Amino acid sequence: MGDLLGVAVLGAGHMGADHIRRLDQVVSGARVAAVADPDRARAEAAVAGLDHVTVHTDPVAALDAPGVAAVLIASPAPAHEEALLAAFARRLPVLCEKPMVPDSAGALRIMEAELGAGRRLAQIGFMRRYDAEYRRLKALLDGGRLGRPLMLHCTHRNVSSPADFTSAMLINSSVSHEIDAARWLLGQELTAVTVLRPGPSAGAPGGLLDPQFALFETERGALVDVEVFVNCGFGYQVRCEAVCEAGSARIGDEHTMVVTTRGGARQEVAQDYLVRFAAAYDREVQAWVDATRRGEVTGPGAWDGYAASAVAEAGVRALETGQRVAVDLAPRPALYAGR
Repeated sequence: MGDLLGVAVLGAGHMGADHIRRLDQVVSGARVAAVADPDRARAEAAVAGLDHVTVHTDPVAALDAPGVAAVLIASPAPAHEEALLAAFARRLPVLCEKPMVPDSAGALRIMEAELGAGRRLAQIGFMRRYDAEYRRLKALLDGGRLGRPLMLHCTHRNVSSPADFTSAMLINSSVSHEIDAARWLLGQELTAVTVLRPGPSAGAPGGLLDPQFALFETERGALVDVEVFVNCGFGYQVRCEAVCEAGSARIGDEHTMVVTTRGGARQEVAQDYLVRFAAAYDREVQAWVDATRRGEVTGPGAWDGYAASAVAEAGVRALETGQRVAVDLAPRPALYAGR
């Protein structure tokens, strides 16, 4: 056990429980050393059958548990800042699910604390950077064969939204993935956002502005549009098409089983992000474990979490006002140079 990276998992809900399973059954070089969740019974259920795991209701107690050398934060976003700061104070490397924190002011505090530590400690869970199709698209765009990217067309659909989902969360929770993916694919910061609102779907809960259409501008003149529809009712779909000067490339078309029977054919559609991006999550966590064991942070970091929060804040203002809103980014510290 001493050769394995001991990980404290904070949060044992849908995402946290899946990461606990992943660390135990899929990822090499690591083990679950501690779990924290306000619902102790849920935490105990998530680690049932695992040996040498301590269970806590206080996340800070989990960080101080025996054998903990790294932290995976999968708790709700409002709890992230306290957990990140506590991990930094202990010089513990962290993989934190997105959004890093709910607002840009909190993200700036996270960066300030990490700068005080003198080195990068946090990786933020933008797992699309680890998806095979997204990586192929990134390599194609970086290779230049299609010329300069002009536009990205993105689609983000969910079967249904949680009961507490708000209109703003379509931007700062769902579209935060597209915000990071666009920055990474294009190698550009997003500079302004406009959000349009068609009439809400009949399938949307009362008062929820769903779907929405977001348009982002970039620092070198590309445009990114995102259709976000979190109560589409039929499946989980994520697509992206890059339109360049000399061609286009599209990812996200379902490459799933097609069943043909008398009178027709039926194609499976993923119902959940943990299904669509299962391999990406596996690859992300394995890369984080490997890098952590080497004393490195190689994935998207606190600057990427901050940039996503700042762009999402501008998006929420655009949603509320109906106006184009400029993104106001702080100067980028040298610690976060490069993408």
